[in-house]
Amino acid sequence: MTVTQPDVSVIIGAYEAMPYLIECLSSVEAQTIDPTRVEVIAVDDGSTDGTGEYLEEFAERAPMQVLVIRQENSGGPSGPRNVGLGKATGRYVFFLDADDRLGPEALERMVAMADRAGTDVVLGKVEGVNRSAPKSMWGRTVERTDVFSSNIKFTLSAQKLFRRALLDRHGMRFDESLFTGEDALFTMEAYLRANGVSVVADHTCYYLVGREDGKHVTKSGSYTLRFDSARALMELIAELVPAGARRDQLMVRPFLVTLLPQFGPKYLTDSEEIRRNKFELAKPLMDTYWTEGVAQRLKVHERLRLHLVAEQRPELLPDVVQFVKSKKQAAALLERKGRRVYLAYPHFRDRAAGIPDSVYLAEPREARAFPGYREGGADTFMRRAVRKARRVLTSREIRHAA
Repeated sequence: MTVTQPDVSVIIGAYEAMPYLIECLSSVEAQTIDPTRVEVIAVDDGSTDGTGEYLEEFAERAPMQVLVIRQENSGGPSGPRNVGLGKATGRYVFFLDADDRLGPEALERMVAMADRAGTDVVLGKVEGVNRSAPKSMWGRTVERTDVFSSNIKFTLSAQKLFRRALLDRHGMRFDESLFTGEDALFTMEAYLRANGVSVVADHTCYYLVGREDGKHVTKSGSYTLRFDSARALMELIAELVPAGARRDQLMVRPFLVTLLPQFGPKYLTDSEEIRRNKFELAKPLMDTYWTEGVAQRLKVHERLRLHLVAEQRPELLPDVVQFVKSKKQAAALLERKGRRVYLAYPHFRDRAAGIPDSVYLAEPREARAFPGYREGGADTFMRRAVRKARRVLTSREIRHAA
């Protein structure tokens, strides 16, 4: 008897997942894809709340093939995912968290998209249940895109469909030394190595569930782990993308999502020792990866805070953080006949602070919100010069013709 290769291996890492696991597995059982096309690999990571027992009960009744692995607690999600990945036989793999659930038809639609488009990664629309979910990448369904042509860099969670051959070809596994951000590293590498990425935006494929007990939130234990996560992602991007505009475009993600929050409202309540340590941890990252190209892609208040971190100016940062926390709108100063908009956040044109005006200069996407702004700048002057030159040449031609 020939065993047909499954289309998709659903890998579930589970730790203390009851009662959320019940709905999770129900969503797998309810999938419209033929059960013979699916295998489930569930890894119980040392649970004590009945998670392992419930997985085994599910395996006995489920219409699809289910493998349950029970192991000692590994301390994070990477270990169980890697164990499941090592056992997977499907053409694709999908990582499902045990407290979340699949949307109806999710697997069928994502596999069909990958087969039709020939892409290596498929993102299915995510909705939050009692928690937030990423939004900026679900504008429209796209059969083929990449990390440079879309907003997918802002969803680096592991809950996506990956072509297993891609993962095997590059020996891709989750970094078990990271206790936060391990999925960001894995997914960014997949984006960069993939032969195209698809986005299913017209159907909810995944429900990100907020647990009342808070156990879905990474127990980081220390802010230092966030710096580890930022460093790992920056190193990966630098390894796979040459220096220049495309690298800067991707570096926005770790700077904005992982590093900047360490210098947000929480910073105001940090002890002096923690503040010093944060600046020390940030220094090698700022020295190596902070560029003008990254800075220009940020809003003024984001750029200003990271500029102060890069310049090691901790004495100036609290005023800026307090201003941002207050949600006040910085005064806009329009110069060059409205072609430049400076946002007067704290220390703007303060001679003692010595921060360059360019740090406070709003890029067009931010400047457009202010009445009187005239977009164009140098390009407009060039166009006018070209038009004037053409008029001069035309008038000369007319005179010569006469």
